[in-house]
Amino acid sequence: MDIRTLCLGVLTLKDSTGYEIKKMCEEGALCHFLDASFGSIYPALSRLTEEGLVSCREESQPKRPDKKIYSITDKGRREFRQSLTRPLLEDKYRSDFLFVSLFADLLPPGHMHELIDNQIVWLKQQAEHMSEGIRDCDSSSAGAQFVSGFGQASTKAIIEYLEKHRRSLETAATQTENVKTPVKEDA
Repeated sequence: MDIRTLCLGVLTLKDSTGYEIKKMCEEGALCHFLDASFGSIYPALSRLTEEGLVSCREESQPKRPDKKIYSITDKGRREFRQSLTRPLLEDKYRSDFLFVSLFADLLPPGHMHELIDNQIVWLKQQAEHMSEGIRDCDSSSAGAQFVSGFGQASTKAIIEYLEKHRRSLETAATQTENVKTPVKEDA
């Protein structure tokens, strides 16, 4: 998704500041889907305002600059709905855990065991966080229920896979411990 669609989507859920949009992408309901920086959010909000897709009102704050609160317009809602029908980009999956697992046979004994334990704890936390984030949206919608269920099912499947296959990774390091690695000598 592009940043315009992201901003329109958040504003479809509720009126927000640029900061609130960023927080929603960092630790809120959208953190599992999209990344966005302030450097991309604020220019996008400015363009969306110029195009009449969002409106902006300022709210004064004591001892601080005025807060800009953005709202989606009817034109913005139509644009957002249309953007949802465009072809999607391929999903990207990046994982430091999987990268390290690729080289499990180079790790010291016990290290992979600890990494897998930590990954399982993290996955359980992420599943709970996803459910909480979706509840912060409109949890009664079919889409929110689907996304929450998808997240739960995916996480459960990954945890089951880790638990079933962890032994092969954990023993890989132990086996290499017994193999001498040749040491290069400087010429």
